[in-house]
Formats: sequence, structure tokens, C-alpha cells
Amino acid sequence: MEEELKCPVCGSLFKDPILLPCSHNVCLACARNITVQTPEGETPVQSRASGSSDYDYLDMDKMSLYSETDSGYGSYTPCQLKSPNGVRVFPPVNPHRHCSLTCPLCHRSVSLDERGLRGFPRNRLLEAIVARYQQNRAAASSAAAAAAASSTAVKCQLCDRNPVDATVMCEQCDVFYCNACQQRCHPSRGPLAKHRLVPPRSQAAAPGAAGGGGGQLPPATARKPATCVDHEAENFNMYCYSCKAPVCGKCLEEGKHNKHDVKPLAVMWKQHKCQLSQALNGVSDKAKDAKEFLVQLKNMLQQIQENGVEFEACLVAQCDSLIEALTRQKAKLLTKVTKEKEYKLKVVRDQMTHCTMKLRQTTGMMEFCLEVLKENDPSGFLQISDALIKRVTSSQDQWVKGALEPKVGPEYDLTLNTDSLLQTILMLDFCQGKDFQTNVIFPDVQENPLLKQMQAADSGEAEMETESPGVESGPSVPVAPLLQLEKCCTRNNSATLAWRVIAPPGSPIEGYILELDDGNGGQYREVYVGKETVCTVDGLHFNSSYNARVKAYNAIGVGPYSKTVVLKTSDVAWFTFDPTTAHRDIVLSNENQTVSCNSYDDRVVLGTAAFSKGTHYWEVRIDRYDNHPDPAFGVARINTMKDMMLGKDDKAWAMYVDNNRSWFMHNNSHTNRAEGGITKGSTVGVLLDLTNHTLTFYINKEQHGPTAFESLDGVFVPAVSLNRNVQVTLLTGLQVPKNTKQ
Repeated sequence: MEEELKCPVCGSLFKDPILLPCSHNVCLACARNITVQTPEGETPVQSRASGSSDYDYLDMDKMSLYSETDSGYGSYTPCQLKSPNGVRVFPPVNPHRHCSLTCPLCHRSVSLDERGLRGFPRNRLLEAIVARYQQNRAAASSAAAAAAASSTAVKCQLCDRNPVDATVMCEQCDVFYCNACQQRCHPSRGPLAKHRLVPPRSQAAAPGAAGGGGGQLPPATARKPATCVDHEAENFNMYCYSCKAPVCGKCLEEGKHNKHDVKPLAVMWKQHKCQLSQALNGVSDKAKDAKEFLVQLKNMLQQIQENGVEFEACLVAQCDSLIEALTRQKAKLLTKVTKEKEYKLKVVRDQMTHCTMKLRQTTGMMEFCLEVLKENDPSGFLQISDALIKRVTSSQDQWVKGALEPKVGPEYDLTLNTDSLLQTILMLDFCQGKDFQTNVIFPDVQENPLLKQMQAADSGEAEMETESPGVESGPSVPVAPLLQLEKCCTRNNSATLAWRVIAPPGSPIEGYILELDDGNGGQYREVYVGKETVCTVDGLHFNSSYNARVKAYNAIGVGPYSKTVVLKTSDVAWFTFDPTTAHRDIVLSNENQTVSCNSYDDRVVLGTAAFSKGTHYWEVRIDRYDNHPDPAFGVARINTMKDMMLGKDDKAWAMYVDNNRSWFMHNNSHTNRAEGGITKGSTVGVLLDLTNHTLTFYINKEQHGPTAFESLDGVFVPAVSLNRNVQVTLLTGLQVPKNTKQ
């Protein structure tokens, strides 16, 4: 309640409060400070200061046009100060000039008549409540001080250690200070200049002194009855409902309220008290609801904690089940590989045994035939020559072409395609509404329209939907194609879409038009026109969402668009080294992920990915490092020079590093030498942030040096330069490090 009893100008409890026409209150002294002079010839909207005028709230709204904020009141005096609450305070005004007063809360202005501030009624009710509040607070402080100050003095409340005796107390802050803390924390200047500092024991002694021997203040109700402003000897006994003000009998005799609705003061008092009580009952109910709502929020906090623990456990269990299923499947696949290996080994061994036996027989026969040829007995030779010739011919026929070829090859005819599964795992995320989610997101949240159309098409009841405005679909125009969710997917920065459509009778479909936007919700553009119902779009931006739609056309016309789907590309880049653009001395292996060089000179190899937006991070692992060379890592344009170190031309930005130190290089300019190098097994990270247009390097997950390059704009590809003393392996699909320096 204390905030209701403080003046909006000085911030202290009200003292001699007066009631403004806008129903706000200010201290009488503060009202003098905020009264402003109006220049001659300029008069704000007039309103009498007394409550007996025909003042209404419509006029108050009009007067707000002449508030201090709007009209510039207060700018005519040579000096302006501010109170502790930030309200402008003006020097005393000349009583012979026109004056006006602006409410510090609602900024509505009212001009003063010849009576000045005396024309505003005193808020005696507020004055009594303030007195009673001060009495209760003084009594409570006296009791607390009497209990605490029996043998020891009041201590300073702001001393950090070993508080000393307080010397003063601020009545507004209600805090005890020693001399040092008062000078440091509560100086008598600025906004605190108007705060009243009293001895620390005066607050406890004040109640007893004020009340005489009994130690009690006089009751707040012991005050004189309110008197009329115009007739100070007359008490209020009537209430003018039109003027919204109490009046006395002489006011009625003078005829000021002849045509007004005047009622007895006691009757209106009871009536308004009843209205206020009824309004308080409604507010009390709202306050009760607010307390119950706070209890509900506190219970919700506990429920959130409990549900969070339960949900985390459920998530761990789900992931563990996936890992367990993957482990079981791994064991099954390994069993198949083992069986395949054993089969190949058995076939090769059997073929070796068979071939060895035949070779031994053939070799023995050849040696025997050679011995026969050495003999000089013609008759004996002719006796066996026919049989030997048949045996040699038969043996030669056994070594046919198929007999000297392996029955199995060293390669395994088993292909495990994990791309789609890996993509699904990378896209695994929470979905709203506890519904299933893939990387194809439908704008309709009520139900999945694609599944509904596919089910209808499978049962021969496909709906002929024409949702695109302005496109009429007659009997011979193709209907909107149905995008097939199970075949729509994204991989890396490529998207694959598949669709189907029911052709109109007698009008076969001639082709389809696939359109994608720019990934930022911009205009659509055609990316495919043809007869195929499956299309893969390459070269999309990483970590972007593309809207896609398709329509069919035939000889009659073009049909409506399909429902729009959103395709989200991968947020991390998966790429390899590009053999088509690499220097001829570059040697690639390990599915183009490992690179070495045949030359002692530096040669450049580029990556297969191209970046123009977003943030991307990849690493290069040092597999071999001999004789302390200085390979370079970074980004480049597609047409950078391939027969020199990366960064020597103006189309590459790189960091070259040896075993002790590194430099940044662009256009053959070397900058920012940094200590620390690489060895075998080290990793060099490259962070390309095209959102902030910067390039940063890392060694073993730690940022190496400051931000290397800024103001990068355009299309960049990953790049590496090395010689024959280095071999590196590319590591992609990594998240951005968290220890980046600002």
C-alpha cells in the first residue's frame, strides 16, 4: 500500500495532498514546484482549479493536448531541475502571470484561477490514511528498536564486515548508515538531496514524544470537519452530482447549483461506499484467482521438473533401443559377410587343389614325353607315340579358357547403402503435436494431405483437387500431381522429389514442371521440365528450407499445382575431394577422401562442395608428415591456380603451417604469424561463416590465431595444397566448434 501513499513528484509520503481535476494527488509543496508560467497571449485550455466547475473528462482529454510533453510548457523558465522521481521541477512562479499545472502522471494540464493552488481541494481522506500509516509504522519501528536497542547501539546496515554504529537514518530509504557508508552510498546531492536524514534513535523516540505520557499518537479521526473552499466557515452538507464535488448551504443559497442534481452528503457517502465495496469484492475475487494461479504455476514448475526427468529417461531409452537394434542388425550383417568370405575362400581353395593336381599330372606327363623323345628306338617310339599324342591332346583340351579363370573374385558382391538411414538419423528431431516428422514438412497441421491423397489413389478414389486460384481444370486438363512422401528426401545439399498423377481420359500427360523457391521464401523458379516423375535437384544451399511444387501439362493445357512441401537440406556439409579439378600430380584414394602428391612442389586440390551462404566447418587429418613441409588449408574460387601453394593468388584464402608456426596468406600476402604447428595425427579445422563473412582456422579443435579473413562474399569451395611429404584425409559432416573466440 505504501506506493499508493507516495507523491509522484518527490517520492515521499504525501504531505498536505491536493486533489487535481484528473483525480491524481500531489503534495501542496510539490504542486508549487511543478506550476509553470504561460507566456502572455498564450493560454492553455482553461479549467477552473476548484471542483465546482462544469469540469468533465471530455474536457480533460482536450486539455491533454496542452500537456508539458506536447506543448512545451516549462520551457519558458531559465532553470529547470528534476525531482528524485524524474519529474521536472520549476522555480517559484510570478503570481501576476498566467499559470498552469501539469499532472505528473497523466500529463493533463489545468490552468489556475485567481486563487491559485488554494482552488484545489485538499484530499483529507488521503491525509488521514497517511497519518494512520505513519503512526502504525512508527509504532512497529519503536517496538523493534526497543527490543534491539536495550544494550547495544543501532549498527550500520551497509558495512561489509564488522559494522560500526550508525550515525544517521534516511526516512525515505528506511536504512541506517555510518558516516563512511552515508558519504559513499547516500550522498546529500542529486536525487538524494531531498531525502531526510535523522539520528538513528529519533525514530524510536518519536512515538513516545508525540503521544505524551501514554506513548500513542492521537487517533487519525480526531480532525476538524471539512469546510467549503469558497465559504471557509461553512461545513459540507450536500453533494453536487453534476460537479462531482461537495458543497455547503451557502453555495446553494447563492444559486451556483440551481440546475444541478444536489443530494445530501450522507446519502451520497453511503451510496459511494457501497459502490466501492462492491467493486472491491470483484477485485478481491480476481486477487484470489491470481493467488490460485500462482499456486498453479508453482505446481507447474514441479511438474516440469518431474516431466523433464521422465522425458529424458524416455529419450535415452528410445535412443538405446535404436542403438540396440542397430547392433543386432550389425551382427546379422557381419554374419552374412563371414559366410560370404568363407564361401569365397572354400571355392578358391578347391580350385587351387584341383589346379595343382592337374598341373602335377600335366608336368609328369610332359617330363615323360621329353624322356621318350630322347630315345633312339624308332620301333619302340612308334608303339607308344599314338597313345602319347592322344594324352597330350586330351591334356591340352583340359586347360580351356574357363579352367584358368577364378570362379570367384576378391570383391564382395554385397552393397550396404546407409545414406538414407544416415540422413534419417541426422534429421531425427522432436516434432510438435506428438506426430511423426521427416525432412518433408507439410504446412497443413490438421492432417497429412499427401497420405490422404495417396490412400485415396490406392483405393481408386483419388480426389480431383484444384486448389490454385485462377486455374480451371476441365475434364481434359491434368489434375494436381500427388507428391509421394516415402520417396521425397534430401541428402547433403541435394533434394529428390517423386510424384504421380492420374491422367485424364483420352488426353495423356506430356510432361511435368517442377518449381522450387530460393530457400528464403522468394519467387519460384522452374528446375525441371520433362516426362520423368522423379527428379533430383543438386547445388542447393546447406541448412536451408525450400518450398517445392509440381504441375502437369498436356495438349489441352496446364493443370494446377500440387500441394507445397518444404524440403530442408542438411545443416552440415558432406563432400569429398574433386578429382576432375585436381592437379595431375594429386593422388586421391579412400573414395576421394584421402589425398597425397607425387611432386615436391605444392599442388592444389579442391572439394566437391560450393558454399555461398550459411556456416560450414570441416577438418583435415594429417596422416603422414615428413621433413617438416608446410601444407595450406582454406577456401578458394573454382578457378584458383593449382600448381602453386594455396593463397599465393587472389582467388584463395588459406593458412599454411609447419611443425612450429603458421601464417595466413591471400594474394601472396603473409599475415598474423601464430606459434604452434602440426604433426602426424593432428587435425586442421576450417570454419567458413558466410553469415558474418569470416574465415577462422583451428588446430586440434582449438582456434588458431585470430579471425583470419573478413568481408568474404561470393561462392567458395574447400581447398588444400600439399607436396609429396604430406598425406591428409578429409573429415566432413562436423558441427561448428563451441570455443570460437570473439
